[in-house]
Order: sequence, then C-alpha cells, then structure tokens
Amino acid sequence: MSSLRPLAYVHSRTAVLANENIDTDRIIPARFLTTTERTGLGKHAFEDWRYLADGSDNPDFALNKPAARGCQIIVAGHNFGCGSSREHAPWALLDYGITAVISSEIADIFRGNALKNGLLAVVVSAAEHRWLLDHPGTELRIDIAAGSIRLPDGGEIRFELDEFSRHCLLNGVDQLGFLLQQDNAITAFEKNLEQAA
Repeated sequence: MSSLRPLAYVHSRTAVLANENIDTDRIIPARFLTTTERTGLGKHAFEDWRYLADGSDNPDFALNKPAARGCQIIVAGHNFGCGSSREHAPWALLDYGITAVISSEIADIFRGNALKNGLLAVVVSAAEHRWLLDHPGTELRIDIAAGSIRLPDGGEIRFELDEFSRHCLLNGVDQLGFLLQQDNAITAFEKNLEQAA
C-alpha cells in the first residue's frame, strides 16, 4: 500500500516565493536525481537559491528568512513547476516540509506529479493570487474536502480539485494504492467473467 499520509486540512502561515516560471530544475536540480527514494531530497530543495558558494544559507532567499520557518504553504509566482517532468520535485518539497503550493498557474505535469504524491497544488484567480503574494505570513486553513481556503478575516477562496485527486489526498493513497483498494471488486469482476465464459 501507499506510504502517503491522509491530508484533509493544511493549516499554516504562508511563505511567498514570488518569482515567476520557477521550473523543476530550480526546485530540485538535475544533479540530485540519483535516487528513487521519496525522502532525503528536502535538503536540496531550491539548492542553487538556498545556499551560498561556501554551503552556508543564503540570507536573501525567501525561504531562509526567519518569517518563513515552519511554513507549510508556499505562495509561488505564476507558472510554478514548469520545465521537465520529475517526481523528485514534489518529493523534495514534501521532504522540506511543504504541504501545499498555491499559484495563479501551476504547470500541468508538475501539478499531476504533486497531487499523486500527496502535495496539494492549488490554482487560484489572478486577483486572489496577487493578494496572497502581497500578504506573506498569512495564516490559511485549506479544507481539501470542501475545496476552500479560509482567510484570517473569515473570507474564503474556492479552488478546483478533481475527485480522484481529492479521494487520494484525503485517504493517503497514490494511484497504486487506489488500485489495491479495489482488489475485491477486481476479483469479483474477474470471477463473473470466468463464469460467463
């Protein structure tokens, strides 16, 4: 079965990474794609932005700022996750401690990889996105079942999520885990086929 954890809510402050067109090589550089393990990549997330040449933390990088510590939600610039397809990108973000990414556009392949690996990838309107970018550190409560983001003032942002992704996130299963959950139905179907033959 899947090793994903069920995810019904994300309750966290936001860290803003406002750069547009952040590609998957920026999220996890290709030189770290040497593993098939989901863990251990967090230390290399945003490696080339995050560290200085001597290996120390880059104090100018948004996620290294004290206000970003412990944030599980990244509000990213437009067209987040573009570039080559690599599951290592959501793996790195999850291992770093990120549970959700919000943007006005998230590249389709990255979004698919994120959702099937337990990382919530939310697309909001340009106006809602602008507000979130302009208010780093905002405390948000994301309700995956309801498809809503609760703002501190009681306001709400709605977002779309396909039913299969919602089911997998809420139940902590990936595509293989979902298929394994259907074992009894598959066995019954095969038995009926044999009997009908």
